[in-house]
Amino acid sequence: MGTGGIVHDKVKGVTAQDLKGPDRLERTLGFLSLVMLAVIVTAVFRGREEWARIAAIVWFHLATMLTALALTPVLLWRRRGDARHRVLGYVWSAAMMATAIDSLFIRGNNGHFSVIHVLSVFVLVMVPVLVLAARSHRVGRHRRTVRGLIIGALLVAGFFTFPFGRLLGHWLFGA
Repeated sequence: MGTGGIVHDKVKGVTAQDLKGPDRLERTLGFLSLVMLAVIVTAVFRGREEWARIAAIVWFHLATMLTALALTPVLLWRRRGDARHRVLGYVWSAAMMATAIDSLFIRGNNGHFSVIHVLSVFVLVMVPVLVLAARSHRVGRHRRTVRGLIIGALLVAGFFTFPFGRLLGHWLFGA
């Protein structure tokens, strides 16, 4: 029995915050993930005339990234620590890893890596940290890692797919 009559299930890592639901940052990150998802889907739809010219690896990258973006608010806003959260968390983690790996095969027009590829390395290191923290019931570490990945690898990286003549920006803005 925890403070204030709230039962803490330490075996499953359920905390009082989990029982209360998402905090303000988690609600905001979920909302921003949905906004990013909507903007990317809009860009892809607007670029439909060029779809046939897009390499399969780019389509795979978009699919894995959209999967992670769609699952983000679900994982942040629903109950945590149960079997469904774990399964969806593994799917989200796999999508993040696949996105990071396949991004290494996508290069700029000059054939070189860009600054955004640094985030791919970050993801390849941090997703295993995230999974290990969850499996060892280190909820605080897990939560901080999730937030860092969402902010850095989904939202910041997602934002930088629009400027500088990148494909999604071209499709969205027609430039």
